[in-house]
Amino acid sequence: MGVAGGNNARSMHGPRRHNRRMRFLFLPAAISLALITGCASTTAPNQPSAPAAVPVPPTPPVVPAPDATPATAGTSDLARTIAGFHAWLRSFAQEARAAGISQQTVDATLAQARWQPRVVELDRAQPEFTRTPWAYLDSAVSPQRVAQGREQRRLHAAALDAAEQRHGVPAGIITAIWGMESNYGGNFGSFSAVDALATLAYDGRRRDWARGELLAALRIVDRGDIAADALVGSWAGAMGHTQFLPSVYLAHAVDADGDGRRDIWGSVPDVLASTANFLAHSGWQAGQPWGVEVRLPPGFDYARTELNVRQDSQAWALDGVRAVDGQPLPALPNAAIVTPAGASGPAILVGPNFGALLRYNNSVNYALAVGLLARQIDGGDGLLTPWPRDLPALSRGEIKVLQQALNDRGFGAGAVDGVLGPATRAGVRRLQQSLGLPADGFATPQLLERLQAP
Repeated sequence: MGVAGGNNARSMHGPRRHNRRMRFLFLPAAISLALITGCASTTAPNQPSAPAAVPVPPTPPVVPAPDATPATAGTSDLARTIAGFHAWLRSFAQEARAAGISQQTVDATLAQARWQPRVVELDRAQPEFTRTPWAYLDSAVSPQRVAQGREQRRLHAAALDAAEQRHGVPAGIITAIWGMESNYGGNFGSFSAVDALATLAYDGRRRDWARGELLAALRIVDRGDIAADALVGSWAGAMGHTQFLPSVYLAHAVDADGDGRRDIWGSVPDVLASTANFLAHSGWQAGQPWGVEVRLPPGFDYARTELNVRQDSQAWALDGVRAVDGQPLPALPNAAIVTPAGASGPAILVGPNFGALLRYNNSVNYALAVGLLARQIDGGDGLLTPWPRDLPALSRGEIKVLQQALNDRGFGAGAVDGVLGPATRAGVRRLQQSLGLPADGFATPQLLERLQAP
């Protein structure tokens, strides 16, 4: 799940319509709130998942409305919060009616909404420890998830092939996103989307965004796409098999099975076509690979391994970049090189389709996981270059120490927020250059020790 936080943020998924000709960018956190603010699946990738069908959601914990709260709690902070929440709901109900939402829908949704303190906790939570790229990929692209993906590809070949033919997005990519987002339908969350979004709109870090998504959720119910009590998903309001936010559902969901409803909860054809439609509108280019693993020449300037450094693959070839398998580089316009583990790990040349995956979730590790999972579902290999598995990840606290030390030494790491984003990587590069090291921007415990040395 993305967490907004300054220029170092790994952001959430961006809720915007994109022209198919748009070139890919590294999206700033402030504009990339959108498709799926977090994967709902909590099933470990190496555990069996349920069949691709709508799971029966457990009833999420609720806090009673003010009239059901014991009188002794009337002056507590919780009671005041609940009372304020319900007052806000009444005000928002008037806005919804003014925006054209029917009274029947307001009664079925906002009148039943409950304050969810767990949503606030999850929204504000920051993990103490970070994960290395290889640990993330080991989990996301596990043998079990690959095997399940191949089985789902076989079971739903007709729907996947139809989505690919209509929208130009490969069936393997669609299947991989399905696996990443809900473990192929095994778990897409148990929170009421209305409860979650109303809670975030009243007391969250992104109130305006949540208000817009809440209104979009009411429109979905008002259109008759799904009953209010079946509108379930993640704690951040993302819904269905591939975790669409309500606004993205309204803009990109597709009725592929012809029943007159765009059902991303129960219709696998609708799920797969909707996912492909979003990617197509996010700039996916039919016939182009998302990327290729490459070998960089000796003396390569690792400061160029950022998504905002782009040129045609032919130009990269003239710079000495070669595919690891010895084949010519594919024709990719505006291609960039990413090195998730710096100079010690794999290098991948990525094109515009990698940018489309970033618009689903603005994380290089996520987009790489989708691409690699799709490749292996289709029978291909993973990365050939080994990861530096002996390097431990820095904890969030250690990253903050690193950022503060970089700033104190004049290397400019930006906000001290515990997130290894572009500003921090730039600061690490400046430190590495001062030490005569490859300026790959990859922070390690050893580099932190050198920075802290007298």
